[in-house]
Amino acid sequence: MKKIMNKISFAIVAAAVANPAFAAVVNESAICQLVSDLKGVFTMLQTFAFIGAAFMIAGWAWGYISSGKAEIKDLKDKGTGLLVGFILLFGVGLLLRFITSASGGAVLGCVSAAF
Repeated sequence: MKKIMNKISFAIVAAAVANPAFAAVVNESAICQLVSDLKGVFTMLQTFAFIGAAFMIAGWAWGYISSGKAEIKDLKDKGTGLLVGFILLFGVGLLLRFITSASGGAVLGCVSAAF
């Protein structure tokens, strides 16, 4: 778990460091146009992320329901990985939903935030 948290922390720091450089190079209206043009793709990816998260949790739960037994060792081995995967997929879905929303457009600096 510590190894995963280190990787996530590194990714957050890398994103925070790269964000100002990206914003300085790319024109804000180009970002708005890109999000507007790719809204269908973002919506499809968002749907797949939410469906994937739901299937992960449903498959995990069905495994324990069908076997009729739940051992602590199985919960530690499989449960943590599936929970992290669920959180990541659900987070990606929420991020894509936010980017394509009006408030996401305002954060990106788009004057016309209605995508």
